[in-house]
Amino acid sequence: MSVRIAYLGVIIIWSTTPLAIKWSGETGVLLGVTGRMILGAALCLVIIALMRIKFPWHKHARRSYFAASISIYGAMITTYWGAQFIPSGLIAVIFGMTPIMTSIFSMILLGERDINIKKWAGMILGIIGLFIIFNFEININVNSIKGFFAVLFAVFLYSFSSVWIKRENASVPALAMTAGGLLMALPFYGITWLLIGETLPATISTRGLLSIIYLAIFGSVIGFMFYYYIIKHLDVKKVALIALITPILALLLGQSLNGENIHMTLWLGSSIVLIGLAIYQHGESV
Repeated sequence: MSVRIAYLGVIIIWSTTPLAIKWSGETGVLLGVTGRMILGAALCLVIIALMRIKFPWHKHARRSYFAASISIYGAMITTYWGAQFIPSGLIAVIFGMTPIMTSIFSMILLGERDINIKKWAGMILGIIGLFIIFNFEININVNSIKGFFAVLFAVFLYSFSSVWIKRENASVPALAMTAGGLLMALPFYGITWLLIGETLPATISTRGLLSIIYLAIFGSVIGFMFYYYIIKHLDVKKVALIALITPILALLLGQSLNGENIHMTLWLGSSIVLIGLAIYQHGESV
């Protein structure tokens, strides 16, 4: 598989994922995310069986699967919950902080010590942009704040998971990594369902159902497969560069397809975040 094709695929899928998450949540938060993961896991196992892909289950592989499950369960369930309260495009903007959070975990877990002046400047600009967005959301309502921090916590979990996977560096095929992470995550979704006791909706909208199917096929299988493939072949911080592109596309999609009212303050904060990220990433070559 071409790394470039996988990289482009991740950009397209992740740009459309926030809106699909928003729409699939119309069926209920837990049904939307759990249904996606169950379908995704089943599809992965079928493809693995048909293509006879190696699916290791040794101790090192299981640790990698568990690391992946932190993102697949923890980051996803908090993102779905937060998506109830904020625009879909804002989800992608907050996830734009992934490179900075990833670098912090890289320093902690991988022992990297390459923070320079440009990176510090980028970090500060990113934080200023988030503060502008946060201040705007405060002026809306409390639910917006809950959604904001839920997605921010999802970024924390996602970044931690990515660096842990890189640290393990297990020799596991990308599709097997996806399947293993999904299988590790499913019991946590089951436990969450039992604890919360969410009931199945009487009816499911066509848009909600199609969104679940789209997320299961592209978001959970193809997207994660591409992602774990490029994370094996590229530096983890280069993978995080995707977060520079997807927020703008996601904001435009949310505005045009979901009628989301994107105020100038949100555009301003988002622009500052992305400028900060661009400066931060430019610091990689210094």
